[in-house]
Amino acid sequence: MSKGNITRLSLDELTKIKGKTRPDAPEGPSLGANFWKNARMVHPGGPKKQLTMRLDADMLAWFKGQGKGYQTRMNAVLRSYYEAARQETKNG
Repeated sequence: MSKGNITRLSLDELTKIKGKTRPDAPEGPSLGANFWKNARMVHPGGPKKQLTMRLDADMLAWFKGQGKGYQTRMNAVLRSYYEAARQETKNG
């Protein structure tokens, strides 16, 4: 992370932000059985290796727009594709 992305806040500023949260906020909508029908658990594959790769700018922007942990999410998408392709190969 570059130094330009770091925001320093005082304790008072943090308290004001914290005061805007709503612990009594209603829960989000239920996702329902249909959402979970094809859901699959993706487990980490072990130690990660660093690499350099070129990606389409719009795709990278979308993943980064999802917030912190975008590289981990990209890894999960790749792992999901890998597992599905492996399963397809096993099944014929």
